[in-house]
Amino acid sequence: MNVLIIGLGSIAKKHINALRKINASVCFFALRSGRSSENVEGVTNIVSITECPEIDFVIIANPTAFHADAIKQVAHLKKPLFIEKPPFHELKPVDSCLALIKKNNIITYTAFNLRFLDCLVYLEKNVDVSKVQEVNVYCGSYLPDWRPNIKYKNNYSAQAAMGGGVHLDLIHELDYVLWIFGKPLNVRSVLRNKSKLGIDAVDYANYVLVYPNFVVNIVLNYYRHDTKRCCEIVFDDTTWNTDLVTNTIYDIKNQSTVFHSEQTVLDTYTAQMAYFCDTVSTNTTLFNSLAESVETLKIALS
Repeated sequence: MNVLIIGLGSIAKKHINALRKINASVCFFALRSGRSSENVEGVTNIVSITECPEIDFVIIANPTAFHADAIKQVAHLKKPLFIEKPPFHELKPVDSCLALIKKNNIITYTAFNLRFLDCLVYLEKNVDVSKVQEVNVYCGSYLPDWRPNIKYKNNYSAQAAMGGGVHLDLIHELDYVLWIFGKPLNVRSVLRNKSKLGIDAVDYANYVLVYPNFVVNIVLNYYRHDTKRCCEIVFDDTTWNTDLVTNTIYDIKNQSTVFHSEQTVLDTYTAQMAYFCDTVSTNTTLFNSLAESVETLKIALS
């Protein structure tokens, strides 16, 4: 198997490691800006797509602001695209990219790995939406701790022009809410960057998704030192609190564990890649195509 990679940062390396667990013989070719680019063990650097042999699919994992350029660069190959989330940082390139993908009949998948986190899979299969009264989703962590070896203000996450911002980095929360509960009737949002982090990208986002019989509140931030990532579902007879960090669902009223898994978030990258490879090899339809993830992006940017 030959795989072309555009972007070779930390997230790309996670996808590489996941794919190696599935297929140890896979050959990776990274499209780089120059011959002097960093060398990664087991990855062949190339500066032109013409240097690459026949490939099976493309991983697009460069900064979000450059995803559209990458799609246009490889569309002529007509190979499946594995696109790191979020698909874009703005809506301007959406129509041209979707038209190009349709013209070349390209299979696409947007990488929202939390769809493979066991506790969220359990919710998607077991939540009775008719009993839901309210949903509260929260994800807060401290951006400078994300990549300790890099000054956080130099990272793309802190730079709006590069496609950074908590509303895009943590778009997972919007994605799994839409996956579990479906499309809302309407959305209200607040996006700000007024924290002491001193960055120009959005560092706080608050969404209110209105459904026929309940409301989902989503809060995201970059500045919380004690990491918290959870989804509280208030039913008409009890409340479930899902802790994504511990992969656990707890019934608050009955003081009991509904579900627990030893799976880590890192494990979801392997599960996701296995799903992508299996689906592509059988020529069946992938969930979370580029077109589907664009609908999530529209809400994130609202």
